[in-house]
Formats: sequence, structure tokens, C-alpha cells
Amino acid sequence: MLSPERLALPDYEYLAQRHVLTYMEDAVCQLLENREDISQYGIARFFTEYFNSVCQGTHILFREFSFVQATPHNRVSFLRAFWRCFRTVGKNGDLLTMKEYHCLLQLLCPDFPLELTQKAARIVLMDDAMDCLMSFSDFLFAFQIQFYYSEFLDSVAAIYEDLLSGKNPNTVIVPTSSSGQHRQRPALGEAGMLEGVEASLFYQCLENLCDRHKYSCPPPALVKEALSNVQRLTFYGFLMALSKHHGINQALGALPDKGDLMHDPAMDEELERLVVRSKLHRTSRQHRAKEPGAFGFQRREKQEALERVSSASVPMPYHYRWEPRE
Repeated sequence: MLSPERLALPDYEYLAQRHVLTYMEDAVCQLLENREDISQYGIARFFTEYFNSVCQGTHILFREFSFVQATPHNRVSFLRAFWRCFRTVGKNGDLLTMKEYHCLLQLLCPDFPLELTQKAARIVLMDDAMDCLMSFSDFLFAFQIQFYYSEFLDSVAAIYEDLLSGKNPNTVIVPTSSSGQHRQRPALGEAGMLEGVEASLFYQCLENLCDRHKYSCPPPALVKEALSNVQRLTFYGFLMALSKHHGINQALGALPDKGDLMHDPAMDEELERLVVRSKLHRTSRQHRAKEPGAFGFQRREKQEALERVSSASVPMPYHYRWEPRE
């Protein structure tokens, strides 16, 4: 049923707000690239499965980074997939380095940029010791802020640098694209990290930033709440406050509360079914192994590989990408 908000929007605004054209273009590209294979299933079925995968949030699995970060829904879907796939890392209490977390990200998105992982790790570590160990929950919530609000945080960093140098950020063109027409900002130095800026002035600049730009940013009221208990703050202190803020996490809607981070009943149920299925396959394999066959060894080897994949704590992806037949 259509919501009153949907009915109040003109068609073109609704399409832009939901990024429908982005998904239509991607679906058509997928269709054209695999048209020979799709012909036997039918175009209608292809589009049905494609948009079902978009609704389920599995459409971003194993896709290129340009697509993963193309829309807010894609970013939320990727965050949720990363949490669900590697939740057992936190459940087991394992501590990983930045490079190890980056390897996990690349399992879902092969060309995921290292720089983005480094920025997320720096929120947790607050320094350049990028080989330090981090808990899964600390990294995940920091990564959520850095990944989802990436463009917003780039502009916040520029504002922070201007405040440190005594400039008025409202007179500076804040970079919002990679066109090369904006001047490059220097990386935040150690002095800037330690000094900090006045929290009230910083928030006023952020309010103006949210008013000027249409890209995604945290709700201003929640940002104000996160800064309400401090008089001065550093850039990374600000990012840490965002990553730990309960309301901002709820507003983004990708991850559960920190107390529920290790609980996923639906996934646990699915894993339990996979374990049972794996045991049944093993029993069946042992029975078949006694039977003679020219390819018995290869069959057993392939079955063992499939069981190892099935036992992994990764949700089964809903594939809408049509691969060429062998």
C-alpha cells in the first residue's frame, strides 16, 4: 500500500529519491551482458529476480565498489551483509588488524578501496598505528559511519581544517566531487588532532553544511546531541562520538544496537539447517564412497569442498547475475 508521503511526491521526485533509474540502468546492463543465457528463462523473470534481490539487499554481493556505494540503499545493504557474514568474528572474540578487516571487505567487494578501510580504522585507533588489533564491534560501527557518510565526512574534514587555521568555513567551497576543480585539503596533522575546535562553532558550520548539500548526512539534531557534552573536540573525537551514538545508528538502520550485535536468530537458524544438511551429505557420501566408480575420488573431493562452503557463516547470496552456461 502506498504511503501518504509517496502520494504527495511528484513521480520524478519519487524516482530520484529511490534511485529507481540507477537500478533500471544496472538491470538493463546485466540483461544485455547475459542476453543469450537469459533468453531461456525470460526477461520478465529476470527483472523479477533482480528487483527481489534489491529488496532483499543481496544485490550488492560481489559487485564492484562503484555500484556498492552508488545509493544509500546499497550502502545499508553492504553494511548489513558485512555484519551478517562476519558476525562470528566478534562472537568468537577475535581481534583483527586493519588489513585483515580489509581482506574481509574484499570477500564481498573485490575492489573495495584500502583508503576507506584505513579511515575507518583510524577512528578506532586515533593514531597512525594501523597494525594494532581491533574488536569487530569497534571496527564495524566506525566503518559504518565512514562508509555511509563518506562524502559528508570529507567536507567535515575541510571545515575542521579551516576552523583550526582561523578561517571562516562558510566562505570556502567545500569539495563534493572528484572533478578536480576544488583545491585539495591537507591531511589532518597531529597538532590538529590534539588541539580541537570549539564544539558550538563546529556544530554551526555543520548545520550550514547540511543545509547547503543534498547528500546523506546524520540528522542535525542527533549531531547536536552528540556534541552537547563537550566544549572542544578533535576531528577524530567527533567521528568517534558519531560511531558510538545510539540514535545515529538507529536512524541509519543498517545495524542492530551494540548489545544485539552478536545475535541474529534468522542467520543462526539458517546455519543450523546447513549443519544438518552437511551431516546428511557426509553420511550419503560415505555410503557412495564404497561404490566403485571411475570418478569417485573427484566426486568426494568436490563434495567436501561444497560442505566447507556450506558450513561457513556467510548468508547464501540471492544471485541475480546470470552467468554464461558451461
